Amino acid sequence: MKLPLAIGLLFLSYSTLAQRFPRNEFSINGFRNPSIGLEYRRGPVSAHAGYYITSFTAGITTQFAKTGLTYWFLPVGQRENPSSFYASMSYLRGLNRDYERQNAASAEVGFRWIVWRGLNLRLGVIALASAGQDLKINPTPGISYSFHW
Repeated sequence: MKLPLAIGLLFLSYSTLAQRFPRNEFSINGFRNPSIGLEYRRGPVSAHAGYYITSFTAGITTQFAKTGLTYWFLPVGQRENPSSFYASMSYLRGLNRDYERQNAASAEVGFRWIVWRGLNLRLGVIALASAGQDLKINPTPGISYSFHW
């Protein structure tokens, strides 16, 4: 009996959140979070793909191709497209340095602030894991412009 109740609560939570966000959103991401690329959101779930750069050591840039899913929650404010918190899981493929041709996975949490119309800023933290490498934790700032309908 507990499983149907949990599924019902999850569905109710999802449908309630979906009502607070615009039905569709397309974002052009210009900096690191989630990547330099594109993102499509439907309700509280989005998919992204692009080019991700980070610096695990000062002055050394590591590059990845990145794709993943994001769940948006706890919308803030009364705007048509509210600011909100997010949690994301991604697959990364290393393009250079110690990660070249290596697979990696990441988990990220943060907050997206809708500054003005479609302009938004993100601030998060990412945990990146790859076989043979230490777990890396880094801040992930970002800037994007979004169109919603």
